[in-house]
Amino acid sequence: MELPALAKFPFLREAAAHIRAEGITLEELLSESAYARARALGKSRVVEALEKGPPTERVAIDTADQLAQLLAYPVARILVSANADHYLIRRFSLHEAMAAELRLEAEPDDFIVHLAAELGLDLRREDGAFRLHLADFLLYTNTLREPPWKLINQRLDAGYVHLRREKALRVLRNAIERHIEEGLPIPVNDTIESAFRADLADIRERLEKKKATFKADDIGKISITRFPPCMYNLLAQIQNHENVPHMGRFAIVSFLHTIGLSNDEIFRVFGDVPDFAADVTKYQIDHITGTTSPTEYTPPECSTMKSYGLCPGPDRLCLRIRHPLSYYRIKGKERRPPGESAATAV
Repeated sequence: MELPALAKFPFLREAAAHIRAEGITLEELLSESAYARARALGKSRVVEALEKGPPTERVAIDTADQLAQLLAYPVARILVSANADHYLIRRFSLHEAMAAELRLEAEPDDFIVHLAAELGLDLRREDGAFRLHLADFLLYTNTLREPPWKLINQRLDAGYVHLRREKALRVLRNAIERHIEEGLPIPVNDTIESAFRADLADIRERLEKKKATFKADDIGKISITRFPPCMYNLLAQIQNHENVPHMGRFAIVSFLHTIGLSNDEIFRVFGDVPDFAADVTKYQIDHITGTTSPTEYTPPECSTMKSYGLCPGPDRLCLRIRHPLSYYRIKGKERRPPGESAATAV
């Protein structure tokens, strides 16, 4: 793959191989003035992701700029890893994946197949569209619960799912997001921390300001003072219009349903979640609560919340329980010490 393509899709193995072939060392990337633009672009990628800015289409014309775009990606990974924050990692992974999906729209089908293969997907061209191996389809659409993505609504043939181009790109977005997220954080030593001290301080300040806006409001008959930190954070992110991942939405919907909210009340909580139309949100709520499905789901236990990066850190009560519902029930029976809230993580 040539440098112009690698600059647009720097998460591929071929991109890392190209950097190694150029003989650029980490020490040079951290300190030499020749790579100052790469360092600045790397920081801007992280800031864009954190501030929810739209993916910037950076058109790199000459070779030097293309190389800077390519090197900006490892710089961004370093900056994200140095913070080692689950929220920042998720934001960065999603932002990069969405940017890649937009860029893929302009690429030929053969390139899309090649990129999919680099990510380990068995995607093939067929009759002006694509077909994807069933195993890959199930793996990378398990967060897409809308009817158009249900397996029963797919055209299957000899173990492959037929996909229109736009649906194939949407699956690739999920695969790219998972690929990036699973590769973070990377080890960051004191030398790297020192080289990026000013940039890291700025990103951490932005991150703390962003998290400070996560303040949940009471919803109807339910008091959030009894919420465990995980559910408080999810509710706050939803009310702050954050794009909460599927497992987070599943957890908060099942939690709110179990503690007594109606489907309509839960729907009002989700009113402004980005990327989800009202009918899709209603469908998901009805499915999770058992209104339109044979199963009435309960919230995940604490270990599951931790494994999905949804636990912001335990408070004192969390250390004594194994399930968010236990937290809620215990809080209903005890008096809260003055000044303590569910938002406090010790």
